[in-house]
Amino acid sequence: MSTMAKEQEFQLYNSMTKQKEIFVPKEPGKVGMYICGVTAYDLSHIGHARAYVAFDILFRYLKHLGYEVNYVRNFTDVDDKIIRRANELEEDPLALSSRYCEEFLVDMVDLQCLPPTYQPRVSDHMEQIKGMIAQIISNGCAYEMEGDVYFSVEKFPSYGQLSGRKLEDNRAGERVAVDTRKRNPADFALWKAAKPGEPSWGSPWGPGRPGWHIECSAMSAHYLTYSFDIHGGGMDLIFPHHENELAQSCAACPECHVKYWVHNGFVTANDEKMSKSLGNFFTIREVTKLYHPLALRHFLMSTHYRSPVNYSIQQIEIASEAVYYIYQTLQDCEDALLPFQQGSQEGAENGKIARITPAAKDCISKLRDDFETKLSDDLHTPYILNAALQEALRFMNSSMNLLKKKQPKQQQLSLVQSLTELEKEVKKVLSTLGLLAGSTYSEVLQQLKDKALKRSGLTEEGILHLIEERAMARKNKDFNRGDEIRSELAAKGIALMDVGKETIWRPCVPPEQPSLPVQKEQPSVPDRQEEQVLPVST
Repeated sequence: MSTMAKEQEFQLYNSMTKQKEIFVPKEPGKVGMYICGVTAYDLSHIGHARAYVAFDILFRYLKHLGYEVNYVRNFTDVDDKIIRRANELEEDPLALSSRYCEEFLVDMVDLQCLPPTYQPRVSDHMEQIKGMIAQIISNGCAYEMEGDVYFSVEKFPSYGQLSGRKLEDNRAGERVAVDTRKRNPADFALWKAAKPGEPSWGSPWGPGRPGWHIECSAMSAHYLTYSFDIHGGGMDLIFPHHENELAQSCAACPECHVKYWVHNGFVTANDEKMSKSLGNFFTIREVTKLYHPLALRHFLMSTHYRSPVNYSIQQIEIASEAVYYIYQTLQDCEDALLPFQQGSQEGAENGKIARITPAAKDCISKLRDDFETKLSDDLHTPYILNAALQEALRFMNSSMNLLKKKQPKQQQLSLVQSLTELEKEVKKVLSTLGLLAGSTYSEVLQQLKDKALKRSGLTEEGILHLIEERAMARKNKDFNRGDEIRSELAAKGIALMDVGKETIWRPCVPPEQPSLPVQKEQPSVPDRQEEQVLPVST
């Protein structure tokens, strides 16, 4: 455990108790975490990105605190939606879901989400699922009906404890068609009898496949036991998915206990709820086609994970600009330090150890303290991105300006040492936030510029031509034309900057635009909750 872990208590909001609680794992130094994964029948959308970036930050921060984390995130690869989509495409359902599982993993790599410890698939855990169902039946909390098995909610008195819903408030048929064979309309399927043309597995109740909820209970128990620390997902999963998971897990094993239920907020689009029925949802690929994945990650982290986050062109542009500023500052720092590397080494060999300046020491200390304090307060990433990190970057830029000025050798070496240490601290923060790319600073900057060119519809050659035209106009004192060129480019997200006698370009935030930056294709398969806010997981 790190020193910080002893000094700063990590608090996490618990959806069960509806309050922030000091995080204390059931086993010192170790954390078990289960996050509900995607139903793999299509490309993942930015609601998924919101969930898995949020829990990736939790995963990274727990590791930063020194915990050994057993992180499990499942794939639902057996499901009604998968079967419908496969039938439409005349494809084997398991082959289709396997393909989209792989596509999801590509998106996660792009968004710099660390791979979980385990990524189980439903189709590989049928024995565990059937075993749990048998145990629930044995404990008198489920019943079999013509090859189907249903959980009896009336046999579980505390049903509704997570969502706060009363059993009598659940309206039959609200989410699924009413099955008149059920003893109670709120009873839910643990096992579904096989239908013609659907994948099925043998069971004591006849051939069939698992219901939606039982899979997560079985896999979390298999990899983490019935008692573990964190169970997470989108807020839309609190009911019915997590409520049903909790009920059936406790029915299978009365000692079942999840210490912290953690849920992330919804994604909206231009301040409207994002849903498949409204056609205003966007896949991760549609966004990263025009914006760097780091920009999408930054955008998702710029709002607290439990709050709704509104997706718009302006917001993703602002995030892209912020990422460019981070990497430009780091690149400038690297360039500024390069001429002094040899001198610093010689100074160290001669016993002259340069100390960082008091101002730099304060800056590093403040960044470190803010980072630990805010992330330990239920992962408050917005403050880190919008305040603490910005202050450190501004200090880096002011220090680089001082370094350019002529000054005594020892002061110069102190500035070099200050920048070196500050860069290290900024990189630690970025690494824990998942914003430190594996590429070089210059490569990331070029990638950001390439995306800006794509959005603008311009080429590098075209911009250079306009820069030459502007230079000629200014030479001829046609300043109006020079201003027009600058404004026209700014409207397309390209900023011109006069540096000495040279003019360079970089991406910028264009004036606010009314529509979202992607072309949509309507899905052919409705979502689980057609009129609900777009689910952000499972």
